[in-house]
Amino acid sequence: MSESISQKDLVRRALAGLDVPRPAVGPLAVHYCSRFAGVSLREYTTNARAMADSVVKYYEKFRPDAVWVSADTWVTAEAMGAAVCSRGEDQPVDGCGRITVKNAHDISRIPFADPFSQGRMPLMLEALSRIKAAIGDEVFIIACFDQYPFSAAAALMGIDQVMLRLFDDQPLIEALMQRGLEYATAYALALAEGGADMLSGGDSPAGLIGPKFYRDVAAPYERKLIEQIHAGCDLPVSLHICGDATSILADMACTSADILEIDYMTDIDKACKIVVPEITLWGNLDPVGLLCQSSAQEVTIKTQELCDAFRRNGRRRFVLSSGCTLAMETPAENLHALIETARKLTP
Repeated sequence: MSESISQKDLVRRALAGLDVPRPAVGPLAVHYCSRFAGVSLREYTTNARAMADSVVKYYEKFRPDAVWVSADTWVTAEAMGAAVCSRGEDQPVDGCGRITVKNAHDISRIPFADPFSQGRMPLMLEALSRIKAAIGDEVFIIACFDQYPFSAAAALMGIDQVMLRLFDDQPLIEALMQRGLEYATAYALALAEGGADMLSGGDSPAGLIGPKFYRDVAAPYERKLIEQIHAGCDLPVSLHICGDATSILADMACTSADILEIDYMTDIDKACKIVVPEITLWGNLDPVGLLCQSSAQEVTIKTQELCDAFRRNGRRRFVLSSGCTLAMETPAENLHALIETARKLTP
């Protein structure tokens, strides 16, 4: 096959399990873009032009096959009424530590979802529009709809209270997750309308509650969300859970997600055996120990080994990437090594 296909089409073909001239590569570069562009994290996460310009500069320098439109893990919770703040110029937006939801009455006060007016969702839609206009014909654009319902509930209620209520008031958790479902669906479909090529969301707190609670509580709402997104648009949807997700991978694969983002702590050979080949695996190089703290030579070796692992497991649907978001301090030569190595490999 000719290498003349666009980077956008390369990723699309990889997701579909079609023949590709080389592996697709899409590191999870989010806050790294701000550091590379010389923009403070506060500016990056609160200014659409700054975010878009940073992503475009990152793409123009490194030429990955996919770029990410993401701010932090508080966009949905903020839109639902959570108090957020930035604790310094070099700190992203984060929760202020104030609990937003304590009871059913608090849930009833959450307004109907409107991604065009609430919190920073309009800012993210503007950033996507700017990135789409600048480089959307060339590169595959992944827009993050932020958090799946369980993670949104954890942000609004506090992870400690969520853990306790799982045992003594699960209906309250599910009522809050239902509102998170409404917000995530509306936001994801707005991003789809705005020109995203893929939609991604995180549910890392769900990886902390154990396989049973994950299967019984978090996964059903992940599935509902993905099915509602699929009903509203024809874009692929991804699920990201940090850490070693081996014990819940089979359940993650049953959520209707098209892509599972695999963190570096999950053994890729096990993941290939657990997850059916119709689902794309996206990952899973160590973003800190390898990409940030190791040498370019070691990055080249590990990238080749990862591609070999996908190949020996007969995995056609995969994208080479960091297992989680890149550290801001990642040396440019290491990122170049990852991307350039992928360009020289056969799938």
